[in-house]
Amino acid sequence: MGTDLHELLRSLRVWDPAVTELPPLDPAGAPGDPLELFTRWFAEAVAAGEREPHTVSLATADAEGLPDARIVMLHGADADGWAFATHADSRKGRHLAARPYAALVFYWPVLGRQVRLRGPVAVAPAEEARADLHARSTGALAAALTGRQSAELGSPEELARASETAWERAGREPDAPVASWTLYRLRPDEVEFFQGEARRRHVRLAYRRTDGDAWDRRLLWP
Repeated sequence: MGTDLHELLRSLRVWDPAVTELPPLDPAGAPGDPLELFTRWFAEAVAAGEREPHTVSLATADAEGLPDARIVMLHGADADGWAFATHADSRKGRHLAARPYAALVFYWPVLGRQVRLRGPVAVAPAEEARADLHARSTGALAAALTGRQSAELGSPEELARASETAWERAGREPDAPVASWTLYRLRPDEVEFFQGEARRRHVRLAYRRTDGDAWDRRLLWP
């Protein structure tokens, strides 16, 4: 394989028929609530063998409006919103404190699908954050106990020591509290479903919240 970036980029293709299926999306048959369609698509991504379909890009902005993005895990989705978690004192936690609005993007290439959401973000009650954390793995608790996310690290050895201590405590105290661990919920104003099509006639179905839990649906040019 070559090392020239432009050569590598030109050699790549998306949606290889050997590994990708592009199912049709009939907008007329779509449900009125985007959560219902999201749940259906998520289940289909899992069934199709999509790796880590619960990973999602989270975009935030700092106090000056400068954007940032990273990958997080989806912790749930219901009428209250799409949930993810992090430390309140992490970079994204500080962003959300200053500007409680964000965007999420799911990409499931095995089906040529994207789901995009944006809207206000609210902090869930502390007891829900604790329950969410302690329902996860020992490794997740150890990572949360290690803390100091986004802070400058002095050396790999410093991290190794802190992590080892956190792992020992997580094994000894499976209900150990982590005060900074915060569960957030994005309640979308907009949700877009993108379905790829072999002749590039992609279907983009956009939901926009109109009043309360009512939604307006429309198609967008690809």
